[in-house]
Amino acid sequence: MCCGLKRRFLLLYATQKGQAKAIAEEIWQQAGAHGFEADLHCMSEMDKYNLETEKDPVVIIISTTGNGDPPDTARKLVKKIQDTTLPPDHFAHLQYGLLGLGDSEYTFFCNGGKTVDRRLQELGAQHFYGTGLADDCVGLELVVDPWIDGLWHALKEVFLLQKEKEGMNSAVDAVSNSLSAAPHIVHELNLSSEVQNLKLEDEGVKSSDVLSQKLVDISLVASDGDTEASLVHSIPPISQSALNIPALPPEYIEVQFQDTHGENPHLFSLISEGTAFEVPVTKAVQLTREDAIKTALLLELDIADTAFEYQPGDAFCVMCPNNVSEVEELLRILELSEKGEYFVCVKVKQGTKKKGAARPQHIPERSTLKFILTWCLEIRATPKKAFLRALVECTSDVGEKRRLQELCSRQGASDYTRFIRDPNVCLLDLLHAFPSCKPSLNLLIEHLPKLQARSYSASSSNLYQPGKLSFVFSIVEFAACPTRPVSRKGVCTGWLAELVAPQLHANRNTVDTNGGSCSTEKISIFARPNNAFHLPEDPSVPLMMVGPGTGISPFIGFLQHRQKVREEHTDWEFGETWLFFGCRHQDRDYLFKDELRCFLENGTLNHLKVCFSRDSSSTAEVAPPKYVQDVIRLHAKEVARVLLKERGYFYVCGDKKRMADGVSDAVVDILSMEMEADKLEAMKFLATLREAKRYLQDVWS
Repeated sequence: MCCGLKRRFLLLYATQKGQAKAIAEEIWQQAGAHGFEADLHCMSEMDKYNLETEKDPVVIIISTTGNGDPPDTARKLVKKIQDTTLPPDHFAHLQYGLLGLGDSEYTFFCNGGKTVDRRLQELGAQHFYGTGLADDCVGLELVVDPWIDGLWHALKEVFLLQKEKEGMNSAVDAVSNSLSAAPHIVHELNLSSEVQNLKLEDEGVKSSDVLSQKLVDISLVASDGDTEASLVHSIPPISQSALNIPALPPEYIEVQFQDTHGENPHLFSLISEGTAFEVPVTKAVQLTREDAIKTALLLELDIADTAFEYQPGDAFCVMCPNNVSEVEELLRILELSEKGEYFVCVKVKQGTKKKGAARPQHIPERSTLKFILTWCLEIRATPKKAFLRALVECTSDVGEKRRLQELCSRQGASDYTRFIRDPNVCLLDLLHAFPSCKPSLNLLIEHLPKLQARSYSASSSNLYQPGKLSFVFSIVEFAACPTRPVSRKGVCTGWLAELVAPQLHANRNTVDTNGGSCSTEKISIFARPNNAFHLPEDPSVPLMMVGPGTGISPFIGFLQHRQKVREEHTDWEFGETWLFFGCRHQDRDYLFKDELRCFLENGTLNHLKVCFSRDSSSTAEVAPPKYVQDVIRLHAKEVARVLLKERGYFYVCGDKKRMADGVSDAVVDILSMEMEADKLEAMKFLATLREAKRYLQDVWS
């Protein structure tokens, strides 16, 4: 089809970790085959598009970050369209379709997309295609794939309608003809069991690239006697099915090795979120006993000589490297062990077909190979289907190639979820499972996301401890499983634990948080302020805090701050404070037990309610409550009084799925009972509390 007949639409994406961008790029790649031309831009590039004058359809792909916020790249546009002086017909000319990405583990699911969608509607814009909300909790592809499939028909309809209005019937015929011809050049790999031949139907494919292996030979992926599916083995029906797999993403990065000397860029050059500071770790204490199921550590940082500012409730980010042994193993598999200290120059590949190709911002133009794999790329990331599709081309074994094709295909969606997504399989796991797969370095740079700094809640008050910043974390453990034969620790928590091991060894026989010794070890941090999870401005307002396990962390900062303010303002009125805490065993992982007792004794904390889920009481006539939500129900009258009569604040910090949802359900039941209303009315009231920033959550999945 002539390029001049392709119909343009504006394609905008706003991403935080790269998922929305990857989906937008997939749409851009497919557009040409369907008779369209996608004008692709990041939402932050507002100098390259103008919604006020846009006449063509607009397709928006937008993720959600933080506590239901739009991603950083969308903030400028969101701020602009939220201008209250804009008239209700400001975007009456605009037709759009929106795909929101989110995670239902969090309260404000897809709120970034919902915010933009709602505001565009308020300003008169019209949907030409229904809004899609994809859930990363169950698999984005369950919504993304059918949404993209339906997009092409919706675009066809909107252009046909436009041409009918303009009376350009000849143009309508041209568009219809081009669209009906599109399937013959769709960028897909079709595997037909009937023909028993594999044929690559990518546009412009060379005859030498056509695969001719018969499907009967592809059974090499299964060993004799295998009856169950696994990461490396499929069973019918997928093992005998024709497959629809994604288009092969165009390569766009070129890597050149330079056997020269120099210095790697400073770590601070890798971040765009704010000012970073390198600070010493002045204290490290193990808060749990050696026989606790999870090991919790407290680290104290010295920020006295920096401009770092925070208040209780704020979070901050720690820049962490990938595990050294995993980097070495990756170099070995890629047969690049001897080149780890070589400098590499990363550039955009000349003649690439990728639109707007640019060197990823998190990749230095020049650094050592080890620096890139250690500090820049998230080598633990679960590979996306586009990456699997690219790995197919790097795999020589026919059976392994077929299985990778299955895992990235539409037909293999459930296998992808079961064997890759759910067990958090990473690139190293894949390379061990498929030993004939030998990807190039440029492929890793193109497909592995940025190594993200890890976020932690401050568990201290700068007013109480000037120049100090403390935080608490549990060392994350990933047990071995069939798809991941080795156990691993969390990228950041494992690194931090190893970093402070000498200090922990010196204090291994104590859990006294006043212990610890000076250290020369330093870590790099930057602020991540929380706009809402703070103490009430009015100290006379009562507050209830729910923080089991390490979820207690920000509330230690709250209580430290409140104690200091009480000391400085003895004439002020202070509202009552409640803390609900829970852990497994009272004698193994009761965090900050002594500190909490002190807060009770000096009146900073009025009510401390605790529970221990794994301790059994054989003497008690009634079984004690196991979880914080159970304890909350026992104090229903007080919860209702604080929230309904005294306009108090309710804070929840910790695990989302196993705790925060249970706490929310308990509060709804309490409100329903005390308000003498049905559950729906209670849920609506809780929603108003959230909106008023009186029911606040800082949770993780």
